[in-house]
Amino acid sequence: MDKYIDLHLHLDGAVTPAIARGLAAVQGIRLPSDDEKELSRLLTVRPECTSLNDFLKCFALPVSLMQTPEGLSEAVRLVCDNIMSQGVIYAELRFAPQLHTQKGMTQEEAVLAAVSGLKKTRLKANLILCFMRGSDNMDRNYETLEVATKHIVPDGGAVAVDLAGAEALYPTSDYKALFDEVRRRKLPYTIHAGEADGPQSVRSAIEFGTKRIGHGVRSFEDPEVVNMIREKGIFLEMCPTSNRQTHAIPDMSKYPLVDFVRSGIRVTVNTDDMGVEGTTLADEFRYLKQTFGLTEDEAKITLRNSVEAAFTTDQVRKDLLKTLGL
Repeated sequence: MDKYIDLHLHLDGAVTPAIARGLAAVQGIRLPSDDEKELSRLLTVRPECTSLNDFLKCFALPVSLMQTPEGLSEAVRLVCDNIMSQGVIYAELRFAPQLHTQKGMTQEEAVLAAVSGLKKTRLKANLILCFMRGSDNMDRNYETLEVATKHIVPDGGAVAVDLAGAEALYPTSDYKALFDEVRRRKLPYTIHAGEADGPQSVRSAIEFGTKRIGHGVRSFEDPEVVNMIREKGIFLEMCPTSNRQTHAIPDMSKYPLVDFVRSGIRVTVNTDDMGVEGTTLADEFRYLKQTFGLTEDEAKITLRNSVEAAFTTDQVRKDLLKTLGL
């Protein structure tokens, strides 16, 4: 298998040292270090990482390089070109517009800059706009909602919204009113749930009506939640290396992805933060095959699931299936 789809890829988490240097050069920014090893240390998760909150510290430098329209647009282009070279044929890059306003960009300008980056790459890709969990940013989340309502399209730009951030600190249930409004406006959406928090977070996301869940790995702790996912045909955007590095579950021997596939759950395989983690989709599938016995036929099932789950048009789905030979 040499063609892939990545539905769960954070733009800031996909910045490699080479991309960081490119972003610094185009904006005239001096990086904290010219040393390759030191730059990698700043961008890549440490082996001793103990939690999602520790993992998230790696995002400070990438985000600082995307505070201008030029930087954000170039980041989208460079990330798309990089993953295309790794065999990705379709991707959905997600980012939070509210995190890119430190130097005066508005959230709307951030979205327009990111969309302009899509137009500079040959990779078929779309954008997902993230709300952020937090204690004092709900006004910024509603601003993201307004921008999303104005700019979301069926394909070729921003196509959906998401909820991301420190899930264990800010429960999914706190965002019911926000997603009530998302539904009222008929915007496509996915929700991070069941990563740093348990199955109750996934239950909340399901109650919000989501058709896709980012991660969902800890669903396996509650068989009733697993049944809800299966019966409702919800897609799980699973990210094995990320879950291992953030210790989403303590014992990776119990990682449920393959069991989920075999029980009829609509699993997709993704990288999450390929730059921070030092991974590719080829690495993810290799890991699943070698460690958990995922078969080639089962890998193809996850690819078909990715096509079906994608926030895009029926014609693009048809084209992707043809390219994948499915």
